[in-house]
Formats: sequence, structure tokens, C-alpha cells
Amino acid sequence: MSKRMLARMPIAARGLIVAGAISLAAACGGSDLSVMSASQANSELAPGYFIDAGDQLKVTVFDEETLTGDYDVGIGGTLAMPLIEPIVVKDKTPSEVAKLIETRLSDGGYVLYPKVSIEILEHRSFFILGEVATPGEYPHNGELTLEQAVAKAGGFTPRAERNSVVLKRQIWPESKLVRLGQAPLKVAPGDTITVRESFF
Repeated sequence: MSKRMLARMPIAARGLIVAGAISLAAACGGSDLSVMSASQANSELAPGYFIDAGDQLKVTVFDEETLTGDYDVGIGGTLAMPLIEPIVVKDKTPSEVAKLIETRLSDGGYVLYPKVSIEILEHRSFFILGEVATPGEYPHNGELTLEQAVAKAGGFTPRAERNSVVLKRQIWPESKLVRLGQAPLKVAPGDTITVRESFF
């Protein structure tokens, strides 16, 4: 979710997102976390892209200019378009969303034999918190490693623990401690990374 998209949200919704990220950072100070390697964390990322709140989609309905346009996926993972009821697109691939829209348009009698394509215009953002120069929310470009994420946040502070990070993926029910090694840790859209303070 970009700063532009965040700004369009109601103030209460923005507060919930930021407060949730801050609460997560506070909770990450504990040691009761599952531990995995960066390679294991990477392997748990499903192939393909799964849409969620904060993504911006380019929906093209061929030969239907009034339906073709750029649409934001709202909180809860819903997509609102003209003519059809809002669609829950959370955790669906672009091709699955295209099929859903085609079905809704066809079943509603709005478009005969609709053909739809979906393009991700803007990925939802990620959060990086803790011992980095500028903690906060940053745009995701579709392909991102931890090293690149830290660079976006101005680099590590002198007190940063550089051998591990606490990671919360949207697909995980809980945060996990990820040990860093030779394999670069992949950062997914929607991830929250917490860089802990080193005590050595």
C-alpha cells in the first residue's frame, strides 16, 4: 500500500494499520518465537502472486471502456467495480480474479462473453521496524530482498542485530525468527520485518 493509497483511507483505518504494525514490533521483543532459516522462509512463499488489501489492479474488460480502469483492493480484500457486487479477491491470483469478474458480468447479463485481464499496477507495501535508520512503511516493487528493504529504510543502526530478523508474513498466524545466512531473504508484499537490537 503506497502512501498515496494510505492517504485515501479513512483516518480510523489508517490508524489500525499503523497501530497493528507498532504492536507487532513490541511483541517481537520476546523469545518465544518459532525459528527458521531464510531458505525455509523463502520456500514457504507460494509461487505466483496472491492479491490482498492495498494492491492496485488494472482491470481490462475488452471492448468495454466504461468498465476498464484502475481499481484499489480495499480493506478486507474486496474489489468494487461498476455494475457488479463487490468481489472478495483476497488470496486469489490475478487469473482467478479475472475469471470471477467474467462470471459476474456474464451471469448478470451485463456483458455477453466478457474477456477480462488483470495487471498488478501497484503492490501493497511492507513494513520494516526496529533498528533501521527510518522505520516505517515502504512500497514494494514486486521483487525485494531483505538487503534491499533495509536500504530503503536508510540502513541498519549501529545497534542492529544483523544475523536474524523477526518476520511476520500475511499468510502466517504468528511472527517467526528468521536466521540469516547465504541465501538472501525474500520480502513479500504485506510483510512486516522487525530488526532487533543486538546485545553483543
